[in-house]
Amino acid sequence: MTQTIGFIGSGLIGSNLARLAVASGLNVVMSNSRGPETLAELIDELGDHARAATPLEAALAGDLVVATIPLGQWEQLPAAVLTGKTVIDTMNYYPQRDGHIQELEVRALTSSEMVQRHLNGVRLVKALHNLDWIRLGNGARPTGAPDRWALPIAGDKADAKAEVAKFMDTIGYDAVDCGTLADSWRIEPGTPVYVLPYQGKPPAGMTEEERNRWFQEDRGAQVTVDQVREFAAQAIRTGRVGGYLDNYF
Repeated sequence: MTQTIGFIGSGLIGSNLARLAVASGLNVVMSNSRGPETLAELIDELGDHARAATPLEAALAGDLVVATIPLGQWEQLPAAVLTGKTVIDTMNYYPQRDGHIQELEVRALTSSEMVQRHLNGVRLVKALHNLDWIRLGNGARPTGAPDRWALPIAGDKADAKAEVAKFMDTIGYDAVDCGTLADSWRIEPGTPVYVLPYQGKPPAGMTEEERNRWFQEDRGAQVTVDQVREFAAQAIRTGRVGGYLDNYF
Protein backbone atom coordinates (compact mmCIF):
# COMPACT_ATOMS: atom_id res chain seq x y z
CA MET A 1 0.00 0.00 0.00
CA THR A 2 1.15 3.54 -0.74
CA GLN A 3 2.78 5.03 2.32
CA THR A 4 3.24 8.72 1.44
CA ILE A 5 0.69 10.89 -0.33
CA GLY A 6 1.97 14.08 -1.89
CA PHE A 7 -0.53 16.93 -2.18
CA ILE A 8 -0.17 19.67 -4.76
CA GLY A 9 -2.78 21.98 -3.33
CA SER A 10 -4.01 22.19 0.26
CA GLY A 11 -7.39 23.83 -0.03
CA LEU A 12 -10.66 22.47 1.32
CA ILE A 13 -10.59 19.25 -0.72
CA GLY A 14 -6.86 18.62 -0.26
CA SER A 15 -6.98 19.30 3.47
CA ASN A 16 -9.89 16.95 4.06
CA LEU A 17 -8.28 14.22 1.97
CA ALA A 18 -5.12 14.67 4.04
CA ARG A 19 -7.14 14.32 7.25
CA LEU A 20 -8.62 11.06 5.99
CA ALA A 21 -5.20 9.79 4.90
CA VAL A 22 -3.53 10.56 8.23
CA ALA A 23 -6.44 9.00 10.12
CA SER A 24 -5.83 5.86 8.04
CA GLY A 25 -2.15 5.69 9.01
CA LEU A 26 -0.64 7.23 5.89
CA ASN A 27 1.97 9.97 5.68
CA VAL A 28 1.19 13.19 3.82
CA VAL A 29 3.35 15.93 2.32
CA MET A 30 1.32 19.10 1.87
CA SER A 31 2.04 22.00 -0.45
CA ASN A 32 0.42 25.09 -1.90
CA SER A 33 1.34 28.05 -4.06
CA ARG A 34 2.00 30.36 -1.09
CA GLY A 35 4.84 28.46 0.56
CA PRO A 36 5.30 25.81 3.28
CA GLU A 37 5.28 28.37 6.08
CA THR A 38 1.60 29.12 5.37
CA LEU A 39 0.68 25.52 6.16
CA ALA A 40 1.89 25.51 9.77
CA GLU A 41 -1.59 25.42 11.31
CA LEU A 42 -2.74 22.55 9.09
CA ILE A 43 0.44 20.55 9.76
CA ASP A 44 0.01 21.05 13.50
CA GLU A 45 -3.51 19.68 13.21
CA LEU A 46 -2.46 16.69 11.09
CA GLY A 47 0.35 15.75 13.45
CA ASP A 48 3.48 13.67 13.10
CA HIS A 49 2.42 11.98 9.87
CA ALA A 50 2.42 15.31 7.99
CA ARG A 51 4.94 17.85 6.79
CA ALA A 52 4.86 20.95 4.62
CA ALA A 53 6.82 21.34 1.41
CA THR A 54 6.88 23.06 -1.95
CA PRO A 55 4.80 21.57 -4.79
CA LEU A 56 7.99 20.22 -6.36
CA GLU A 57 9.02 18.54 -3.11
CA ALA A 58 5.53 17.10 -2.58
CA ALA A 59 5.58 15.69 -6.11
CA LEU A 60 8.95 14.06 -5.48
CA ALA A 61 7.99 12.68 -2.06
CA GLY A 62 4.65 11.15 -2.94
CA ASP A 63 4.29 7.46 -3.73
CA LEU A 64 0.89 8.65 -4.92
CA VAL A 65 0.25 12.32 -5.74
CA VAL A 66 -2.99 14.28 -5.49
CA ALA A 67 -3.39 17.27 -7.81
CA THR A 68 -6.00 19.43 -6.13
CA ILE A 69 -5.56 22.97 -7.38
CA PRO A 70 -8.01 25.10 -9.39
CA LEU A 71 -8.14 23.68 -12.91
CA GLY A 72 -7.13 27.02 -14.39
CA GLN A 73 -3.67 26.49 -12.83
CA TRP A 74 -3.11 23.05 -14.37
CA GLU A 75 -0.03 24.15 -16.29
CA GLN A 76 1.73 24.77 -12.96
CA LEU A 77 1.82 21.04 -12.20
CA PRO A 78 5.48 19.89 -12.34
CA ALA A 79 5.21 17.48 -15.27
CA ALA A 80 8.85 16.34 -15.41
CA VAL A 81 8.99 15.42 -11.71
CA LEU A 82 5.69 13.56 -11.86
CA THR A 83 6.68 11.33 -14.79
CA GLY A 84 6.05 7.67 -13.99
CA LYS A 85 3.85 8.40 -10.97
CA THR A 86 0.15 7.84 -10.46
CA VAL A 87 -1.60 11.19 -9.99
CA ILE A 88 -5.16 11.68 -8.74
CA ASP A 89 -6.91 14.50 -10.57
CA THR A 90 -9.54 16.09 -8.31
CA MET A 91 -9.72 19.21 -10.47
CA ASN A 92 -13.01 20.38 -11.98
CA TYR A 93 -13.79 22.96 -14.63
CA TYR A 94 -15.58 26.01 -13.23
CA PRO A 95 -15.54 28.70 -15.96
CA GLN A 96 -16.42 31.48 -13.52
CA ARG A 97 -13.22 30.69 -11.62
CA ASP A 98 -10.93 29.18 -14.27
CA GLY A 99 -11.87 31.33 -17.25
CA HIS A 100 -13.40 29.86 -20.39
CA ILE A 101 -11.14 27.16 -21.88
CA GLN A 102 -12.08 26.77 -25.53
CA GLU A 103 -11.13 23.10 -25.91
CA LEU A 104 -13.40 22.24 -23.01
CA GLU A 105 -16.21 24.54 -24.11
CA VAL A 106 -16.46 22.81 -27.50
CA ARG A 107 -16.07 19.38 -25.88
CA ALA A 108 -12.96 18.59 -27.91
CA LEU A 109 -11.64 16.78 -24.84
CA THR A 110 -12.34 16.33 -21.15
CA SER A 111 -10.57 18.35 -18.49
CA SER A 112 -8.63 15.26 -17.44
CA GLU A 113 -7.51 14.62 -21.02
CA MET A 114 -6.23 18.20 -21.10
CA VAL A 115 -4.31 17.67 -17.87
CA GLN A 116 -2.98 14.31 -19.08
CA ARG A 117 -1.62 15.97 -22.22
CA HIS A 118 0.40 18.33 -20.00
CA LEU A 119 1.48 15.50 -17.70
CA ASN A 120 2.99 13.33 -20.39
CA GLY A 121 4.29 10.11 -18.84
CA VAL A 122 2.01 10.37 -15.79
CA ARG A 123 -0.67 7.80 -14.97
CA LEU A 124 -3.58 10.15 -14.37
CA VAL A 125 -6.78 9.03 -12.66
CA LYS A 126 -9.84 11.23 -12.26
CA ALA A 127 -11.13 10.59 -8.73
CA LEU A 128 -12.27 12.15 -5.46
CA HIS A 129 -13.61 15.13 -7.35
CA ASN A 130 -17.39 14.77 -7.12
CA LEU A 131 -18.07 15.53 -3.45
CA ASP A 132 -18.17 18.90 -1.78
CA TRP A 133 -15.51 19.29 0.87
CA ILE A 134 -17.85 18.75 3.83
CA ARG A 135 -19.32 15.49 2.52
CA LEU A 136 -15.83 14.34 1.53
CA GLY A 137 -14.70 14.71 5.11
CA ASN A 138 -17.68 13.09 6.81
CA GLY A 139 -18.78 10.52 4.21
CA ALA A 140 -15.96 8.03 4.77
CA ARG A 141 -16.95 4.63 6.20
CA PRO A 142 -14.98 1.45 7.07
CA THR A 143 -14.54 -1.27 4.47
CA GLY A 144 -17.66 -3.42 4.31
CA ALA A 145 -19.88 -0.97 6.19
CA PRO A 146 -23.48 -1.27 4.95
CA ASP A 147 -23.78 2.52 4.59
CA ARG A 148 -20.49 2.96 2.72
CA TRP A 149 -20.43 5.50 -0.10
CA ALA A 150 -19.18 4.80 -3.63
CA LEU A 151 -17.38 7.33 -5.84
CA PRO A 152 -16.58 7.23 -9.58
CA ILE A 153 -13.09 7.08 -11.06
CA ALA A 154 -11.79 7.18 -14.64
CA GLY A 155 -8.38 6.61 -16.19
CA ASP A 156 -6.48 5.04 -19.06
CA LYS A 157 -4.26 2.68 -17.05
CA ALA A 158 -5.86 -0.26 -15.24
CA ASP A 159 -3.02 -0.60 -12.73
CA ALA A 160 -3.20 3.09 -11.86
CA LYS A 161 -6.96 2.86 -11.31
CA ALA A 162 -6.39 -0.16 -9.08
CA GLU A 163 -3.82 1.81 -7.06
CA VAL A 164 -6.21 4.72 -6.62
CA ALA A 165 -9.10 2.39 -5.74
CA LYS A 166 -6.94 0.85 -3.01
CA PHE A 167 -6.13 4.27 -1.61
CA MET A 168 -9.81 5.19 -1.67
CA ASP A 169 -10.69 1.99 0.14
CA THR A 170 -8.10 2.82 2.79
CA ILE A 171 -9.55 6.26 3.46
CA GLY A 172 -13.15 5.06 3.47
CA TYR A 173 -14.72 4.94 0.00
CA ASP A 174 -15.55 2.37 -2.68
CA ALA A 175 -14.33 3.19 -6.20
CA VAL A 176 -16.45 2.57 -9.30
CA ASP A 177 -14.57 2.33 -12.61
CA CYS A 178 -16.36 4.59 -15.09
CA GLY A 179 -14.00 4.15 -18.02
CA THR A 180 -11.17 6.10 -19.60
CA LEU A 181 -10.22 9.75 -19.36
CA ALA A 182 -12.16 10.27 -22.58
CA ASP A 183 -15.19 8.85 -20.76
CA SER A 184 -14.70 11.08 -17.74
CA TRP A 185 -17.18 13.66 -19.06
CA ARG A 186 -19.79 11.30 -17.58
CA ILE A 187 -18.59 12.15 -14.06
CA GLU A 188 -17.70 15.82 -14.52
CA PRO A 189 -19.62 18.80 -13.08
CA GLY A 190 -23.16 19.01 -14.35
CA THR A 191 -23.69 15.25 -14.55
CA PRO A 192 -26.03 13.14 -12.38
CA VAL A 193 -23.23 11.74 -10.17
CA TYR A 194 -21.72 15.10 -9.31
CA VAL A 195 -22.20 16.44 -5.76
CA LEU A 196 -25.99 16.58 -5.47
CA PRO A 197 -26.79 12.87 -4.83
CA TYR A 198 -24.43 12.89 -1.86
CA GLN A 199 -25.83 16.04 -0.26
CA GLY A 200 -29.26 14.74 0.51
CA LYS A 201 -32.35 16.88 0.08
CA PRO A 202 -32.64 20.11 2.05
CA PRO A 203 -35.95 20.79 3.79
CA ALA A 204 -38.33 23.00 1.85
CA GLY A 205 -38.94 26.62 2.73
CA MET A 206 -35.55 27.43 4.27
CA THR A 207 -34.09 30.91 4.20
CA GLU A 208 -30.66 31.42 2.66
CA GLU A 209 -29.13 31.52 6.13
CA GLU A 210 -30.91 28.30 7.12
CA ARG A 211 -29.84 26.61 3.89
CA ASN A 212 -26.21 27.60 4.48
CA ARG A 213 -26.40 26.18 8.00
CA TRP A 214 -27.97 22.97 6.66
CA PHE A 215 -25.17 22.67 4.11
CA GLN A 216 -22.55 22.97 6.84
CA GLU A 217 -24.23 20.47 9.19
CA ASP A 218 -25.91 17.86 6.96
CA ARG A 219 -24.12 14.51 6.86
CA GLY A 220 -25.27 13.69 3.34
CA ALA A 221 -26.77 10.63 1.69
CA GLN A 222 -25.31 7.27 0.71
CA VAL A 223 -24.72 6.58 -2.98
CA THR A 224 -24.04 2.92 -3.77
CA VAL A 225 -21.86 1.26 -6.40
CA ASP A 226 -24.90 0.43 -8.52
CA GLN A 227 -26.20 3.98 -8.25
CA VAL A 228 -22.86 5.42 -9.40
CA ARG A 229 -22.99 3.17 -12.46
CA GLU A 230 -26.59 4.20 -13.13
CA PHE A 231 -25.81 7.90 -12.78
CA ALA A 232 -22.80 7.64 -15.11
CA ALA A 233 -24.91 5.85 -17.71
CA GLN A 234 -27.53 8.62 -17.52
CA ALA A 235 -25.06 11.43 -18.31
CA ILE A 236 -25.60 13.35 -21.54
CA ARG A 237 -23.52 16.04 -23.25
CA THR A 238 -25.91 18.93 -23.51
CA GLY A 239 -26.17 22.39 -22.01
CA ARG A 240 -23.36 24.48 -20.62
CA VAL A 241 -19.97 22.92 -19.93
CA GLY A 242 -18.43 22.85 -16.46
CA GLY A 243 -19.70 23.57 -13.00
CA TYR A 244 -21.38 26.67 -11.64
CA LEU A 245 -21.34 27.23 -7.92
CA ASP A 246 -24.97 28.34 -7.78
CA ASN A 247 -25.97 24.81 -8.82
CA TYR A 248 -24.50 23.16 -5.74
CA PHE A 249 -24.14 25.52 -2.81
